[in-house]
This record gives sequence, structure tokens and C-alpha cells, in this order.
Amino acid sequence: MAVRPTKRLFGRPFERRLIPIVVLLIGLLAVPMPSYARDPGNPAQPAPGGGSPVVDPHAGHRAAVAPTGEPPMPGPMAMSEPPGESYVKRDLVLPTTGWIATASDQAPTYPASNVLDGQPTTIWHSRYATPAAPLPHTITIDMRSALSIKGLTYLPRQDTSSNGNVGRYSVSVSSNGTAWGSPVATGTWGDTKMVKTAVFAAVNARYVRLTTLSEAGNRGPWSAAAEIKVIGGPAVAGALPRAGWTASASDQSAAYPASNVLDGNATTLWHSQYSPATPLPHTLTIDMKATKRIGGLTYLPRADASNNGNIGRYSISVSVDGSAWATPVANATWVDDKTAKTVAFAEVDARYVRLTATTEAGNRGPWSAAAEIEVHGSAPAAGVGGRWDAPIGFPAVPVSAVLLPNNKVLTFAAVGDMRFDKFGATTIVSILDLATGAVSPPANINTQHQMFCSGLAVLADGRVLINGGSTDGATTIYNPALNSWAEGPRMQIPRAYQSTTLLSDGRVFTLGGSWYDAAGNKDGEVFTLSGSSGTWAKLTGVTATRILTADPGGVYRSDNHAWLFAISGGAVFHAGPSKQMNWITTSGAGTIVGAGNRADSADAMNGNAVMYDIGKILTFGGATAYEDAGTVTNVQATRRAYTLDITAGSGQPVVTTRVADMAYARAFGNGVVLPDGTVLALGGQQHPQAFTDTGAVSSPELWDPATGQFTTMAPEVEPRTYHSVALLLPDGRVFSGGGGLCGSCATNHPNGQIFTPPYLLNPDGSARVRPTITAAPATARPGTTITVTTGAPVPRFALVRTSAVTHTVNTDQRRIPLTPTSVSGTTYTLPIPADTGVTLPGDYLLFALDTQDTPSVARFIRIN
Repeated sequence: MAVRPTKRLFGRPFERRLIPIVVLLIGLLAVPMPSYARDPGNPAQPAPGGGSPVVDPHAGHRAAVAPTGEPPMPGPMAMSEPPGESYVKRDLVLPTTGWIATASDQAPTYPASNVLDGQPTTIWHSRYATPAAPLPHTITIDMRSALSIKGLTYLPRQDTSSNGNVGRYSVSVSSNGTAWGSPVATGTWGDTKMVKTAVFAAVNARYVRLTTLSEAGNRGPWSAAAEIKVIGGPAVAGALPRAGWTASASDQSAAYPASNVLDGNATTLWHSQYSPATPLPHTLTIDMKATKRIGGLTYLPRADASNNGNIGRYSISVSVDGSAWATPVANATWVDDKTAKTVAFAEVDARYVRLTATTEAGNRGPWSAAAEIEVHGSAPAAGVGGRWDAPIGFPAVPVSAVLLPNNKVLTFAAVGDMRFDKFGATTIVSILDLATGAVSPPANINTQHQMFCSGLAVLADGRVLINGGSTDGATTIYNPALNSWAEGPRMQIPRAYQSTTLLSDGRVFTLGGSWYDAAGNKDGEVFTLSGSSGTWAKLTGVTATRILTADPGGVYRSDNHAWLFAISGGAVFHAGPSKQMNWITTSGAGTIVGAGNRADSADAMNGNAVMYDIGKILTFGGATAYEDAGTVTNVQATRRAYTLDITAGSGQPVVTTRVADMAYARAFGNGVVLPDGTVLALGGQQHPQAFTDTGAVSSPELWDPATGQFTTMAPEVEPRTYHSVALLLPDGRVFSGGGGLCGSCATNHPNGQIFTPPYLLNPDGSARVRPTITAAPATARPGTTITVTTGAPVPRFALVRTSAVTHTVNTDQRRIPLTPTSVSGTTYTLPIPADTGVTLPGDYLLFALDTQDTPSVARFIRIN
């Protein structure tokens, strides 16, 4: 008889998780419930020390401290769940000594100065005596001198009342306190006691202003804050790609070589020789292999429990030839902590960069150590590298995102705004209105389904099907027309981290997904819609064993996030991430047969596959294992990219071509097809470790199918790694957001940014004149023609399907180029492909493109 496997939670045997689970439950029971009193005339006096504790049920392993003088080998990280590593934190909270806070209005006993006193038990509160001061309210920090800043943190009042918690907000800066430009950040915060963060691109300013536009709980026209802190940091361009670089040191310990500072792994390190110790100073030299324009350096201290070797006083020098070193471009002293240290300096051309450690930050001994070194380049001009808008804050990390046909973006997370589990049955949801830029307050959706690690498919009628995940058998259907959520039928096979796709006949197919239970055998199923619900049925002939990667973590990781593309006749092409590809049919019991390997590609888990033209797919990035965790070590993402041509049809040979490599290796990133057929690769990291930002890639890359080459774009403000999302928007721009969802760790990114690609900009960065669509139908049938009118002549059009994304997977997006069959002035007849395996039923964005491939703002059109 077969032995029944041990039940696993979070990828580990249940017995190993029992104690932390009990601790979590006790902690949750201890959290005081907030008061919802509606007395605007007497906001409760803050209770000393009051405040809800932030419970992190997913604390990871920590390496033990080695004897003094020897650097301990970093211990194993948490296998698959949030480890809460503080060492990746990049925030520098500025001291507030001498600062002044003023407000648009304040209650006599709750002055603005309280936000700078370092006491969470005191508050600023807007005037509440009758009449209360109406919203908006502002609180302004005068830092007394111009500083380089990149964010602020807001701590709500910590007593039993929640009156005045800031909901919708904006952040502005000024050099003189009089001239205030456009906000550097906007967003919406949830109605909780947790500290909130607003990030923005680094800017020099003396004054910072937080404006309250709404009260988070709609209790009244009030605003309150316990503490406001400003985050400093220099303005630097994105980190340069490090492929081919080498690192050398004046001295090193055999087990901790200099090369470790370039591997993207924060748990490895360079350490100076310690037996016998080599006296200070120590040098670490990076050879970039070619002369580059550089303007900064980031030093990440060691990540384990020891601080031995943290660099204190330092200098940075550069050289063109590795022999002649000019006067240092930077020198100062770093504090003795785990945060990443970024230094900006005047841009200079150099091939070699040398970091010299003069002292050990804690005076513990004659040692130096570093986990990672990054060198920052020069940002491309907007006309070449695009431009990012001000960050938009969300009340929860947007782990999943869906473009809706009402010009809104639906985002959702898990049972919590910054955390998930496998026990809850609700989901935090928030919606971005693209017309106004406003983010809705969080809604707690209860369909007995925690919609985290789920599959996603946009149905033919515009509804969104969400299946599996943390509630691994559940299905939910969202109707954007009614903004309603409905509980759907349970799947026949519980699954999480699976992939789901709409089929050409309107049914839905799902496959894989052993994250929840590590059970394997997550064979195919199909969902048949019936009215407002439907049914799931097994496809016994579509076995998940065909899609497995060779992940050392086993089936728990090897059947995750399949790259699925619906094709003709209800069939599916499976492009990866396993190096073996497959053809799948879904009639009867279904079948799955091999389609060959993806050329010389290895397994590419957490990479991307994007259909950029009819039957043509670009794949890029990924790694041979899901992540470096537990016993799985030395995992690196790839820079490789391939095109797949499946236009010959199901069962026919797949034409696979390796194209140019990306500049950056990427895992946990996203891919977005643009209306001109180019593909934008966003985010990811060199060394895949969930819930870390080490080795994060801030600069997107734009792939051109005409050349097969990638071009580096302007860097994003926030890292976008594990649990990040990206979507094409109706105006031809791209939304990028999320990352984290790891409890109280330092890598939660509850925000997003919108990227303007170069095709919308002139060389000088100004906006291009765009074509316009003045008339187009709202619906069409496959195989028919539509009539479209534009404001001026255009040569081409494109359909791009609205889509849904989570965990790097977006099976909905596809681009269909359209060529007019007749033209009369600026009126065009466009043929809609009859094959629903090409024009998958559902909502599309119809773009007109001019001779420079500048797209119009799209019209929504439902093809069904």
C-alpha cells in the first residue's frame, strides 16, 4: 500500500508549522479591536503605548552568530513563505531635530508639532470643535534645509479611536514653502493602525506636505497623525546590468570570495581575510569590462546575524585602466546596520570602481564584508527610455491586477493588506480609476475564497474568473458591470499557483498548481459557464506530469505558473516554463502531447511568455528553480530570450529561435505586449528569493521584434520582484506595481507607477501628437468587418486583449494586428479574424497607429 504523504502547509510538514500557527492565533486574539466612535467633538486621548501589534506569522530562519572574528556562514532562508528579512530595507529615516510642523488647522490640544516628537501616543488632529474644518487638510514639514528625499511614513493615531485616519492622500514638496508643483505621490491608505509609506522619485526639497483628501473610515471631516517621518536618499539612476563583470579584493577569506558581491544573493558575502586577519584598509574592486557612465554605488552589508565587517568610513574611487586612480569621487561614514547604503556622485566615465573600507563600523575588529555591490549608471533621456509618473499608493499590495472594460484596474491581495495565510476566506480588494487617478478604499470581499496564488481568466462577457489559491478549491466570479462578487463552484482538484486560460469556445481550462499541498497530480480541468455560475470537470487525459520542471524543490514547485495559450478548436499550447512544450486538447478526456523542447532553453520558472503577434510568442527570463530557498541553492535567473512560432497549428513543429539576451537577468518579473508589437519586460531580480529585493532590476527593457534586440528603459522608483504585476492600459501606457505581501518585512510595496513608453514621446521628452479614433463600434463578431474612423490618416491598427495578471502569469494578453481592407479618407474597414483561437472572445483595446507607431488612446470593443 502506498504511504500517504505528510500533510504540508507552507511547503513544510504540518508538525513543523504547528507551533508558529498557534503563536499566530494567540497573537491575533490579542490584537485590540479599533473603536468606530463617531464623536467628532472629542477624539479619544491616545492611550500610552497603545497600538495594534503587527503579527508576522511567517518569520524566517536566522543564521546563528559565529565566534567573534569569524564570519558565520549564512543559514538557510525560509523555504517558501515570507522570511521578513530586514537586511534588504533601503529606507533612510532622516533625523527630525530642529524641524517644524505646521498644519492647515489643528485642535488646540493636538498640535501639528506632535508628529515630530517621536511619541506615538501624541497626535496632531484637525480642528473638530464646531464647526469642524472641512477636508482637505494639510500638514507641512519644514526640514530647515534642502535635503534629498524619496518618501515619507505616516503613523496613524495609536489609541482606541480611529477618527482621522488618512484615506486618500497626496504628497507634495517645495524648496521655498510657497511654490508647490504637482504631487510627487498620490494614493489611498487603509483604515488600520499600521505605519503607511508613500514613496516617490528622489528630489531635493526643504518642505514636505501631506494632504488628506478623505478620512479612511468616512467617519467625519477629520485628519490625524501620530508620527510623520521623511525618508532620505540620493537621486541615482538604475543599477547597471552586471553580466560579465568581475570583482577582486585586496584580500579575502577562501569561503567568502569577492565574486559573491555580484551574484544577486544577499545571503552570500565577501569577507576580508580573518585568519590571520589582514589589517585595514581593505579594497573591493569592480571591473565592469567596459567604460561606462556612472553616478552612484550601493553597498549592501552582510545579511546574516553577525555584523562583523560592516563598513564604516569608506571612499569610492574610479579608474579607466585599473592603474591610475583619481581623487575619490565619494568618501564618508556608513552607520552600523543592515540597510543598503547608496552613494551618489558626479557622473564620470570609468571601467573600474573601487570601494575602500577604512574602518569597521562597530569597531569589532580589522574586518570588512559586503553582500552585494551595485553600480548606478546614467538614466536614458525620456524620449529614448520613457518616463514614469508619480507613484500611486494602494491600501494593499496589488498582487493581482485586471484591466476592466470600464477603464479601471481591479487589484487584490489576500486576507490581509500586507500578508496572506492558508486559513482565511476573504480578500482585500481595491480599484484604480484610470480617469481620475483615484484609488478606492479597501473592500473586504467574502466569497469564502482568499484569492491569493490563484488562476485568472477574463471571460468572454467581461467577467473575471478567479480559481484556487490560498482557498485551494474555490472559484469566484467578478462582474465589473455590477461591481459584484459571486461564489462559484469548487474545482474537482484543489490547486494553487496553477495557470488558467479562457478557451476559444468560451470554456476555461486550468492546469497544475501544487503550492498549497505539494500533492502533485494537478491534472487538467475545464469550467463550463452556465448562467451566473457553471461546473468544473476533470480532463483525465491531460496529466500534469507533462509540464513539470526539474525543480529541486519537487512537485511543490515544479508544476507552477504554466505558460498557456488558447488556440483553435478549444486547444491550448503550453510554452513552458518547463523546457518541454506541449499541445493540449480539451474535448472528452483531453490529451497532452509533447511539442518539443524550447530550443536550448533550460527550465525557466517565473519567467515570461507573451503573444506579441498572431501565433508568435516571446519568452524571456526565469530560472531552473522557483527560488533559492531551503535546500535549493545557487539559483540564478537567465538573461535569455526566445521566440516561438506556432502558426503551423496544433501538433505541428514549433519554430523556436533564440534572440538577443536581455541586459538583466530576470525572475519574478512581468511582460507586457504593446500595441506596436514590442514587448516590455519589467521588474524581476537576478537571484530569485521570494520576499527580497536584492538584485532587483529597476530598469525595464523594450524588445523589438524587427531587430530581436532589447533596449534599456528609464528605472522605476520601487523594486518589482515577487508578487508584482504589470498591465497595458487603454492609453498605451503600462501600469507596474506590487511586490511583497510578507507581513512586517521590509519589502512590501503597496503602490504602483504608470510608465509612458518612448513611442508616446518626442526625442526631447515632450508628448507626441497622437492619432485619434473618432468612431468605432462597441461590439463585433469574429469573421465580420468593422468600420473605424480616425482624426487623420493612419496605416495600421491593432487589437490587444484586456488581461489579468498575477505571479508573472498573464494568459489573457495577446496582440492581433489589423490591416484595413478598404479606405475612404479617414474611414477604414477592418477585418476581425474568424478563428476564435486567434481572436479569443472577450474585451479588446482597439488602437490606431501612425507612421511612427505612435498609438491612439484605445477604444474598448467586445468581440464575441
